[in-house]
Amino acid sequence: MTAPADPSTSSSPEAPLTVDGLSLRVRASARRRRFALTVEADATLTLHTPVGRPAAEAEQFVRAHRDWLLTKLRERERTRPLNPAKQLVDGEVFRYLGRTYRLAVSGEGGAAGGVRLIAGRLGMSPDLAAEPQAGRAALVDWYCRAGRNWTGHRLQPWAARMGVTEPELEVRDLGDRWGSYRPPQDGAGAKGGLMSLGWPLFQLPMHLIDYVIAHELAHVKVSGHQEDFWRLLRIALPEYEDRRADLDELGRRLWMGDIR
Repeated sequence: MTAPADPSTSSSPEAPLTVDGLSLRVRASARRRRFALTVEADATLTLHTPVGRPAAEAEQFVRAHRDWLLTKLRERERTRPLNPAKQLVDGEVFRYLGRTYRLAVSGEGGAAGGVRLIAGRLGMSPDLAAEPQAGRAALVDWYCRAGRNWTGHRLQPWAARMGVTEPELEVRDLGDRWGSYRPPQDGAGAKGGLMSLGWPLFQLPMHLIDYVIAHELAHVKVSGHQEDFWRLLRIALPEYEDRRADLDELGRRLWMGDIR
């Protein structure tokens, strides 16, 4: 989120600046001709400044854009990730398809060093739970397998509903993205490309996963996010705006893999 400004490179950090209670990181660039402000993802404020401009001018620019900064800070706070860290202990809560499941750490846990859903609980062996990174990897692997199996039954009906060729499917770690779509790589005769879904998605209720599936399937026909993309998505899913808002709110509260 950046105030209008000329692009620049070769920035270097300067001493921090505080203006009317707002603390800003300062980056100066010899190529810059005007001041600019950015609000970073972690709510850090950055003032971009030409080299050699007086501090009084910088402070005046910040004061002139104070309302813009405060608005963006409120937006950042409203959308700030609240992703919890988990412990690999008996009774820890995990979600799958919107439902709550507790971790059962016991000798009757995961088979062959993995994780499995048994009688409403996620089973994990004590040896696996004692190794945080191995335990995390096993849980992520379970979400990938379970998510792919579940989506495999949903993809064809959605593709038919949207009039697109069903793509190949994978579930994996996509960082902070819920999904992505890659068009066919081998010419017009290839199958309908590749849809990738992020494993944390499968903690959400089914209707929100369906929204992401429909969103990515729309990219089979439309590559960008212009009006024709949203028009296609609206035809298939008239309530997509409500679902997108729910995804934004619930998504920032999901477990993203942090172990403590």
